[in-house]
Amino acid sequence: MALVLSVSGSPSPTSRTARLLRHLDDRLRVQGHEVDPLDVRSLPADALLGADFRHPAIVEATARFERADGVVIGTPVYKAAYSGLLKSLLDLLPQYALADKTVLPLATGGSTAHVLAIDYALRPVLSSMGAAHIVPGWFTLDRSLAVGEDGSLTVAPDTARALAEVTDRFSAVLGGRTAAPVPAG
Repeated sequence: MALVLSVSGSPSPTSRTARLLRHLDDRLRVQGHEVDPLDVRSLPADALLGADFRHPAIVEATARFERADGVVIGTPVYKAAYSGLLKSLLDLLPQYALADKTVLPLATGGSTAHVLAIDYALRPVLSSMGAAHIVPGWFTLDRSLAVGEDGSLTVAPDTARALAEVTDRFSAVLGGRTAAPVPAG
């Protein structure tokens, strides 16, 4: 099947966005895909902020984008846009780093006031980077994601169903199997 790069643009070490991506990574694996998780926060800040294209970690991140057939991009929404951390990475990638790639944009946030951030902030950037196909993404309210004391993630039933649908649509474009219906939560 396809190689999927799953990118979390959250700067937080306790990120709901990253946990949500890892949750969806499991669904993609069940559908037969190989998943390569990338938390942008794990890249060196000096390389990101100093725009060091030649830093080994940036070179490797760029290579991971090149190898991927599909890319899931997840970001928390700050001030109606994707995170500055994600922007720092996207700015260091080649202009057409997403050429011939299928992309699934996802966002999390505290208010429905930010629901259009995917379409008005993130999608244009992904398109300008040459994405072959940007499937419809999904905005998830923070309150729909509960993190247990053990770090486990519970997704509200309606949100879980919606995320399963967008993930399955992405998987289908990549040639993956259809997953079994998602259980509530």
